[in-house]
Amino acid sequence: MTERQEQAAPDALLTRIGQVVMLHHAGDREEARHRLLGLWAEIGEDGDPLHRCTLAHYLADTQDDPGDELAWDLRALTAAEEAGGTPAYDGAPAVRGLYPSLQLNLAADYLRLGRPDAARAHLDRARGAARTLADDRYGEGVRAAIRRLEAQLGEGGTPPGGPGLPRRR
Repeated sequence: MTERQEQAAPDALLTRIGQVVMLHHAGDREEARHRLLGLWAEIGEDGDPLHRCTLAHYLADTQDDPGDELAWDLRALTAAEEAGGTPAYDGAPAVRGLYPSLQLNLAADYLRLGRPDAARAHLDRARGAARTLADDRYGEGVRAAIRRLEAQLGEGGTPPGGPGLPRRR
């Protein structure tokens, strides 16, 4: 019985994260950021890598400052790599599914910060990781965002944040 409860706990936290994300998508960005930070404090810096990856991924979306957004996206990537680097970790497939999006977000962050070379490096990683995505709505959405950012980077004269840059807000 205890084992079953422990297995349900990660799902419960992911459900709570999802509920806050819905609040964010409904337009209450400030409250979503506040609640996600509360969840981050609850799990801690050493918490489950899947939880940290998911939380940091969504916390990045709630940031006002591009530098803060980058910092949260880097935390998400670090947690994803930690989870993926442990073969016994059952959550690794879920994290691998996020990997193309994590890389894409980093590319967009770097472009907004005026660092096109770093943006291109992460875009290349996103492109490579996207090959593993299914031909479903999520996979097509990520690939479409990659194409938009490719076009943005190809237009050397367009300022960061201009048309075509993937937006997460």
